Amino acid sequence: MGTLVCFHAHPDDEAIATGGSMALANQQGHRVVLVVATDGAHGEVPDDLGDGESLVDRRRDETAESAAALGIDRVVFLDYTDSGMNGWEQNGHPEAFCRADVDEAATRLVDVLREESADVLTIYDWHGGYGHPDHIQVHRVGCRAEELAHDHLPGLRVAEATMNRDEMRRFVAMAKEQGLDDFGPDADDEGEFDPDGPMDDGNPMGTPEAELTLRVDVSAFIDRKRAAIAAHRSQVSDSSFFLQMPEEAFALAFGSEWYLEHDRDPGPRTGWFFE
Repeated sequence: MGTLVCFHAHPDDEAIATGGSMALANQQGHRVVLVVATDGAHGEVPDDLGDGESLVDRRRDETAESAAALGIDRVVFLDYTDSGMNGWEQNGHPEAFCRADVDEAATRLVDVLREESADVLTIYDWHGGYGHPDHIQVHRVGCRAEELAHDHLPGLRVAEATMNRDEMRRFVAMAKEQGLDDFGPDADDEGEFDPDGPMDDGNPMGTPEAELTLRVDVSAFIDRKRAAIAAHRSQVSDSSFFLQMPEEAFALAFGSEWYLEHDRDPGPRTGWFFE
């Protein structure tokens, strides 16, 4: 058996980006560890916070519920401050993760990798999928951790979680054919989500299919993935894009998770980390 460590920016990112892979690893008997870089303090603030309860408290509780749904064995918070979206004033906070010293943050991640004798580490692609500053920093820190961990974990496999831009384009076109013109998490003013349009950093969403290296089929774990997303109810309401999708559409959209593996030539194959 091996150990999978998934490094994410905020509470809830784990469910959306790698939830199926984590559930699959758990089902096979592998150890699953989640490392969350930030406290998620700049997410949506729910109306039902209790006396003395902060959004950070709520999001930690929701992460624990998500972890239970996915079979995560250990959750580690690095406790950097949430940087907010690109261009927000929070980007300039001295404790914001996007401003963190990369070597210092990478060393903290390496400590977890060594404690766990990690076999696989997942991070994000070079622009964090859609340009969020904390996601981009996860990429930088994760790549540096790979370098720092090499002597102690020479067999560590590193894979960048991303989105298949071509698949998203095909899915949007199919949704339009079925009359779902407002499909997508962030539809534009015309009511149409465009994965080729500029995201937070001006780049299109995700990665072209030809550049990908690995598709993980997580369709057997789609219920667990959806339950993990729903666990983050302060950020994902019952009326959200994710939870309003019919089951069949959700399985089609989120039944595959895509990765760019380091030291592997481009060209997607269907496979698994622990083969």
